[in-house]
Amino acid sequence: MQNFVLKFLGLASTSVFFLFSCQSPKENQTLELLAGAVLAYQAATTIVCTSEQLTKTQNSRVFQTSFESANEFSLFYIVPSPYQSAAIHGQSTEQKHTGTYSHKASIIGPGPFCFYPQNCNHRGYPTIQLNKLPSGGFKTPVLIEFYVYLDMDLVTNQDWFSFATYSADPSDAWRKVVLVNMDAKGYVYLMHVPIHNQNQYSYQVTNLSFPRRQWKKLSTCLDLSPQGGFAKVWVDGTLVSTANVSGGCGVLEQAHFGLYASPSLSSGSVYNDDLRIEEVNVCP
Repeated sequence: MQNFVLKFLGLASTSVFFLFSCQSPKENQTLELLAGAVLAYQAATTIVCTSEQLTKTQNSRVFQTSFESANEFSLFYIVPSPYQSAAIHGQSTEQKHTGTYSHKASIIGPGPFCFYPQNCNHRGYPTIQLNKLPSGGFKTPVLIEFYVYLDMDLVTNQDWFSFATYSADPSDAWRKVVLVNMDAKGYVYLMHVPIHNQNQYSYQVTNLSFPRRQWKKLSTCLDLSPQGGFAKVWVDGTLVSTANVSGGCGVLEQAHFGLYASPSLSSGSVYNDDLRIEEVNVCP
């Protein structure tokens, strides 16, 4: 295990290295939030739409990564590794969909216990802060597609795993999020829809468990319009969850993928590869 951790930190091998970036004071504030203080997306808060968000137009923009270089994330916040002494993450050659590397995140022990509103969930990922790009966030609707190799079993009915978090908020508070989660039965579902702490669906599959230890394609079509917002999720082209989304400003500002899971889990890994975010006129 020691060698495994060292490889993630880039101390024992150049084939797997720790993703890192210098942090501005603003990003240090994010680090403090992620370390266990109150996270805004755990509270029923809303965002105030700006004129820039409301008047933003699409330009067929695309963000994509296969996790081949840490430089792709140099503008973005990256969760420290190890995190809470319970999770690590970085590049990996062990499993990949294409190319030389994928992103791997692993749980190496149970997370610390804490009371709400503190957040002690497992984390291991680089964020995708589209709002920090020269043209800012992506005007929705957007199509997000990526590949997942999940080597993790949920033990209790209270356990959960989150494949993706999408935020309409450009600030470090990450207010107004939509999550793509998996429950203990392996069902993939949308969370925080249409508003925070709700899962009210217009369609939900409950007889298809997400396969483990094989590459699967996850697709999300997300519209964060102030009126008529919605989300749809597919697994390998099969529609599994749809819901209305309220409280957005028409722009996807930030997202993260990788490891986000209940702190009670003590082991397991997830690999991500071939991530693509694209502005689209119409969802599939």
